[in-house]
Amino acid sequence: MVPKRRRSAHRALLDGNFARRKLPLREREYCIWDTELAGFGLRVRPSGNYFWFVRLRHRGKHRRITLGRTDELEAGLARAQARRILAEAALDGLPKRAVVKATPTMTDFVEAYWDDLSRVWKPSTTKRNWDAWRLDIKPTFGDTRVADILPPDIHRWRDGCAGESEVKFNRAVPVLSALFKYAEALKMRRPGSNPCRGMPRYKRQSVERYLTPAEYRRIGAALREAEADRPAEVAIARLLLFTGARVGEITNLRWEWVKPPRFVLPDSKTGPKVIWLNSQSQDILAGIERRDDSDLVFPNRTGKRPLNFDTWWYKFRRQCALPDVRIHDLRHSFASTAIMDNVPLSTIGKLLGHKLVETTAKYAHLSDEVIGEAAERVSGSLAEAIGLRP
Repeated sequence: MVPKRRRSAHRALLDGNFARRKLPLREREYCIWDTELAGFGLRVRPSGNYFWFVRLRHRGKHRRITLGRTDELEAGLARAQARRILAEAALDGLPKRAVVKATPTMTDFVEAYWDDLSRVWKPSTTKRNWDAWRLDIKPTFGDTRVADILPPDIHRWRDGCAGESEVKFNRAVPVLSALFKYAEALKMRRPGSNPCRGMPRYKRQSVERYLTPAEYRRIGAALREAEADRPAEVAIARLLLFTGARVGEITNLRWEWVKPPRFVLPDSKTGPKVIWLNSQSQDILAGIERRDDSDLVFPNRTGKRPLNFDTWWYKFRRQCALPDVRIHDLRHSFASTAIMDNVPLSTIGKLLGHKLVETTAKYAHLSDEVIGEAAERVSGSLAEAIGLRP
C-alpha cells in the first residue's frame, strides 16, 4: 500500500519538536519521511509553511493526501490519521464487519414491537410469553441495549437460574430468542448473531402419572357426589376422561363446533382438530342445557368467558385423596387405557390430535408392557400344556 522509498529522500522522526524547527527552504518544495511510519511525511514549501501528508498506493495508483498544516494539526493527531488512512487502504476490498447502529433497550424494543411479533402467536401463547418477558427476562435484560447482549450474558443468566428457576429459564429462553430473531429482521442485530442459539436448556425429568383402576373408581364416585351441586364441572371432567382432550379444548368449546359424533375445532395447540365422541361423551353432551346468553358450551356466570375449571379441580382432587393428579394426567391416562386395550399407537395419536408421531412415541413403553404381559400369559399356558406346571 506504501510506495517504495527513494534512497535520496530525507528521513527523520516526525514529531512535534521536529515540526517546530526552522527547516531550510528551497526554490521547490521537498518532503521529509518519517522513520517509523512508512508513507507518513512532512512537506516543506518555499513559503515556509509545513504540511503533514500521507502517501499511498490505492488500486494501482499513487495518492498523496494532505492532512493539515503543522501549526494547526499536532504531530500525534497527524500520525494517527495517517495510520488510519493506511489501514483503510490495506483493508480495501476485504469483507467488512457489519456495523450496528445504537439500538434501544430491550424494554423499549418490546414496548415498540411486541404487538407486531405476537400476531403470529395464539392468545394463550401470547399471554404465557408476556409473563415470561415480564417476570423472567425483563429484570435481567430490560435495561440492556438489544445489540449489546452476547452469549456469555445468556450463559450467566442460565447459571443464575440453576435450581428452583430451571423451569422458568426453559420457558423464557425461547421467548428471548424470538425477540432477538425479530431484532435481526429489523437490522438491530447482525444476521446470525442470536445469542440464544444453541443455548442448552435444563433437562427435566418428565412426569408421567397414570390413573389405576382403583383411582378411576374413586374419581367416578366423587363425580357422582358432586354432580348435583356442580354439574358443569362434572361434565367437563367426564369429557376429559372419555375423550383425552386438552382442558382448553373442552372449556373453550362453542356450540357451533359441536357436530356429533365429533367436535370440529377450528384451532387448537396443533391447528384444526377433530375430537371423536364415543357414546358416553354424547350422553354427557345431551344432558347440557344451552344458555341463550352465550355461545360457549361451558360459560361462567356472566356468559362471556369460559368456566374456571382449574380452581374447582384443585379442590376436587383433594376430596378424592389424589392431590398429585393434574388435569393433563387425565389425557395421559386415556392414552394408557387405550394401549392396555391393544389400540395401535398410530390410532392413539389420531385420537389425541398429535401432529408428530414422536409425540405419541412416549407411550411406547406402555405398549411394551402390554406385549410383555401377553407373552407371559401365552408362555404360562404353553408350559401348563406340556406339563411343566401342575
